[in-house]
Amino acid sequence: MRSCTATCDVPPAWLVVPPVSERIVFDAEAYHRQVHEGPCFICALASGDAEYRRVNVMIYEDADVLVFLNRYPTLRGYALVCPRRHVERVVADFTEAEYVALQSWIYRVGRAIEQVVETERLYVLSLGSQQGNRHVHWHLAPLPPGVPYADQQLAALSLSRGILSIERQEARELADQIRERLLLEEPS
Repeated sequence: MRSCTATCDVPPAWLVVPPVSERIVFDAEAYHRQVHEGPCFICALASGDAEYRRVNVMIYEDADVLVFLNRYPTLRGYALVCPRRHVERVVADFTEAEYVALQSWIYRVGRAIEQVVETERLYVLSLGSQQGNRHVHWHLAPLPPGVPYADQQLAALSLSRGILSIERQEARELADQIRERLLLEEPS
């Protein structure tokens, strides 16, 4: 497990958000084609589709929830939390109890991420629309300390600035670390 004690002067290289010049160009056209022509990516993951399982790194799943690393990360530890069943409206398709239960998962995953990845602010938001990525999901994106203000918030999440190059093995290790922390924290 990678860590930096309080005596570190410089954070480890894997923790630092690389400048835009060191990122991989995001192929927006291919992504838009996939979103509009392909199956619901969350339903594909939920059903065990081999192709979607191959390109996504799972953190946790059970009968109700899926948690996995963002396939197109702009920040290290960027994860998605979603209900296993296909729902499209972020509030209206849930009972209050279902919504609160899912928010509990978002809280727990966020806490686990913050324990693994040094985080100044954890961004939590739901994206998607009836035009694409309809299946409700929440993005949990940990902003590391020291990122200049101009590169924070929506700029830190912008795919137009490129995505991080994270080797598959490194992503698996990160998912394992987050899962370990997640399972240590009992739901309240």
